[in-house]
Amino acid sequence: MKKISVVPVILSGGSGERLWPLSRQSFPKQFLSFSNSLSLFQQAFKRITSKDINYEIDKVLIVTNEDHRFLVLSQLEGISQTSINNNFIRLILEPEGRNTAPALTFAALEAVSQNKNSILVVVSSDHIILDEKSFSEAIKKSIEIASKENFVILGAKPLSPNTGFGYIGWDKNILQDGEVDVVSFHEKPSIEQARIYLENGSFAWNSGIFIMRASLWLESVHKLRPDILFATEKSFNLRTQDLNFIRPDKDSFIKIPKESIDFAIMEKLPNFHTIKLLLIDVGWKDLGTWEALLDIGEKDKFGNVIFGDSIINDTQNSLIYSTNRLIVTSKIKNLIIVETPDAILVLDRNQTESIKTIMSRLKERKERKNHRKIFRPWGWFDNLDIGDGFKVKRILVNPGAKLSLQRHKKRSEHWVVVRGIAKVICGDTISILKENESTYIPQGEVHQLSNEGKNILEIIEVQTGGYLEEDDIERFQDVYGRINT
Repeated sequence: MKKISVVPVILSGGSGERLWPLSRQSFPKQFLSFSNSLSLFQQAFKRITSKDINYEIDKVLIVTNEDHRFLVLSQLEGISQTSINNNFIRLILEPEGRNTAPALTFAALEAVSQNKNSILVVVSSDHIILDEKSFSEAIKKSIEIASKENFVILGAKPLSPNTGFGYIGWDKNILQDGEVDVVSFHEKPSIEQARIYLENGSFAWNSGIFIMRASLWLESVHKLRPDILFATEKSFNLRTQDLNFIRPDKDSFIKIPKESIDFAIMEKLPNFHTIKLLLIDVGWKDLGTWEALLDIGEKDKFGNVIFGDSIINDTQNSLIYSTNRLIVTSKIKNLIIVETPDAILVLDRNQTESIKTIMSRLKERKERKNHRKIFRPWGWFDNLDIGDGFKVKRILVNPGAKLSLQRHKKRSEHWVVVRGIAKVICGDTISILKENESTYIPQGEVHQLSNEGKNILEIIEVQTGGYLEEDDIERFQDVYGRINT
């Protein structure tokens, strides 16, 4: 029997703004944990590389934003250190988002460059699957169907007339167990049309999970959207590679048309090629809105879903989500209340789509992009306080990690070690600081902070100066390749 080359593709380029303020551009929803100790991204990776699928996987391609590269690696290290080291995982780093059709096309080009017979298993990084064993069985069956030159898409049975999902129309003449022919795609219908689809009985929710040969995808893009293929090929041919990172040529990439897989290809494809729909019952959830989180959360007897510290009184059918502070409610219903250290959202649960208007109102505010806590490849920092001429940070440095050798032209810094042992370079001086010891970094002085121990290093940093933004930094050496960023 001929070996089947399987290449999972995890699409992880979204910003998840409909889950603001929990999800931000710099730390989108796929990297957050909700009802599981693992993030959505980590769950997706473990699920698609599960031994239960029973196929040998050549490699895993993760398509993500350039700005998220260290966040992806950090989350992978928590679940698959060996795989990262043996080049099993490749990260395709988009300079900016062009939607899912170009992302998948680039991944297909990479897969074909290694093995022209590769079968892609394409999944999103922000879905929840409750029955992972049944999911593995569905993927296994889909690979077998795709190996016979078929497109395969997984479809979930509609549970309500949801307008946030695409719908797949299928032929009622079932060929075999759960496998049917696709006749149409319908993207996010009106509520009236969604009710018609639900009553019809021959429509499924589009899960966004596709299985096909990489070459077949490229042939379809060539037929239906040659502009996307040619532009993506140009960027691919000029790509650079650094260890696990594959970087499309930026100048070419940003000229690729922005288009989703569904709009660019799948809606037109039934007229040219057979698409097999595999109906699944695996507890699939697309965590795209706050209403979806209400669906998966454990409800109390009044229909409330509660995360974090709260006291509720006469509260019904509401989501109460606290990350930091106590939330107290009384005599409310049908609300979504989400608290983060720097923003609070209060929203009618029946108006979750209005988050789009909120995002447009936020415009260039820093709260749209960043949390107060900002992750870096060496750890993270939390902006505790800021005032006229000063800023206070809590900084955590992972064991064995170091910040860049750098200087600031417009500020000085005071560091106090509260946990761990710090190695500090300041000018020509190297010093070791322990708990409750401190140092001063003068404005303009070249310096570096590192943690060479096996335990977490935590310091409090007080900045003083006339300008305290993050772009006041000049890097001279950096183990993470950020000299020019």
